[in-house]
Amino acid sequence: MTSSRDLPTGDPHRRSASLSKFELSALLILFSFVTTSWSHEVAMAQVQRPLIIQSHIIKACCPIARRSLLPRHRVQRLHTRTVTDHDISHLASLPLYPLTLADLVKHGRPPLTTQQLLTSANFTLSILPARLAHRIQSLRNLPFIVVSNPHVSKIHANYIHSLSTLLPWAEHEITSLEDEIKFTEVMADLVQTHSNTISILARGFLEARKYISPRDVTCFLDEHLRARIGTRLIAEQHLSLHFSSQPHAEIMHESDETPGFIGVIDTKLKPAGIVDHCANIVGEICELKYGVRPSVVINGEPDYTFAHVPAHLEYIMTELLKNAFRATVENGNEREPIEVTIAPKDLHGVTSNEEAFSKFDSNLRNTKQGNTDIASSSFTGALTSSSPKSDAQILPLKYSTPGVTIRIRDRGGGISPENLAHIWNYSFTTFNEDQASSSLTGGGSGSGMDALNAMTGPGGDGVNSLAGLGYGLPLGRAYAEYFGGGIEVKSLWGWGTDVYLKLRGVGRVDRE
Repeated sequence: MTSSRDLPTGDPHRRSASLSKFELSALLILFSFVTTSWSHEVAMAQVQRPLIIQSHIIKACCPIARRSLLPRHRVQRLHTRTVTDHDISHLASLPLYPLTLADLVKHGRPPLTTQQLLTSANFTLSILPARLAHRIQSLRNLPFIVVSNPHVSKIHANYIHSLSTLLPWAEHEITSLEDEIKFTEVMADLVQTHSNTISILARGFLEARKYISPRDVTCFLDEHLRARIGTRLIAEQHLSLHFSSQPHAEIMHESDETPGFIGVIDTKLKPAGIVDHCANIVGEICELKYGVRPSVVINGEPDYTFAHVPAHLEYIMTELLKNAFRATVENGNEREPIEVTIAPKDLHGVTSNEEAFSKFDSNLRNTKQGNTDIASSSFTGALTSSSPKSDAQILPLKYSTPGVTIRIRDRGGGISPENLAHIWNYSFTTFNEDQASSSLTGGGSGSGMDALNAMTGPGGDGVNSLAGLGYGLPLGRAYAEYFGGGIEVKSLWGWGTDVYLKLRGVGRVDRE
């Protein structure tokens, strides 16, 4: 046998062997830094990193095959506090106010200083406990036989667990970098715990459909999932700021490869790039299913950029293009291109800020973000004291903000009038009941357009399929409306469909 010592210098096998030794050495040095306790005066340098956060380093630096070489540590349990009914009732009595994209970028552009990072952590801590308590209360307001379903009950238990990890932190302010790192571990646990909420709830309501009407399911899910968007976005924003910030940059070996990002928000988001990416993915699966794929033509202003959450736009565009591709091919018009038009909407030209707010900020409402608890309270017959009666508490953004309108036009034959009235219902689907049940239980062939549901969306759901449950369009509209946008469908039955996606950006992120 030829040993690695006998291989020529340029041989890829030797390069691989040398690289693995380097990776292992670097990782061991990294862990020696991570497990070293530093004094408060050098808190801006390395601080011991919890194992959940260390796992991100392992994934980035060490291939799966070599992770077994690492020393095994027992996973530390998060500090928790028992959640009482009083805790839930008190926190659920607090009103929830709309979250804006400006709230998420107000801490500054990464890398953040220690003080900015602590401010971000305390802002996150100040709003998450009440949001979790509202979701717990809304689940408890459902009919008992529905809550007793094991899948719905699991979601309730997940929210209780997440609140129990936050309560110990709610008693004091985060004032040190070491505490911020421990708090970030709590945020990582929260995101992971609720990664499959949508698919688990879908299965629970499918099994409990005999005991709750489709209308009640739609109202509850629309409210619950909209509120979940904000909760998850808040946690993910701090996680992203943590990993890209100055106090941790040396440990994480971060480079400024994405200068336009502030956490999960891309301040230079190019809609045409997202459209092209989603069209390629959908097109490949369409070709796998049908053997053909329509082309996509992007026109308007493809170079336009604005500030938004790219994961949200990617999810929405995937759903809209999936519908357009499927309808076009099944209608026999695969030779007709799907036309996507990018039309910027800029409010900076409006002379009066009040006029701009009245036109655009009026769309940013508590009901759009699931903060009113109206749907869940309908089961008990009375609104809770925490449910805002109006949107009088909403404050406008400091600056008028640019946005974008994206039109997706297809020749898929349109939507029949009887179906058009139900496309926003979570329970509405073109699949039959057996197909819908099969998609949730992992059955079926696993091929065709349903393979799109194997993609991980912005909510983390990807392992469990949502194909055939009618969740795509209403959930996409929820993401669009969350920050003052929306989706409008114009169907010409027998010809095709125009879908108008309107998104609102952040505006001026900083005043440099």
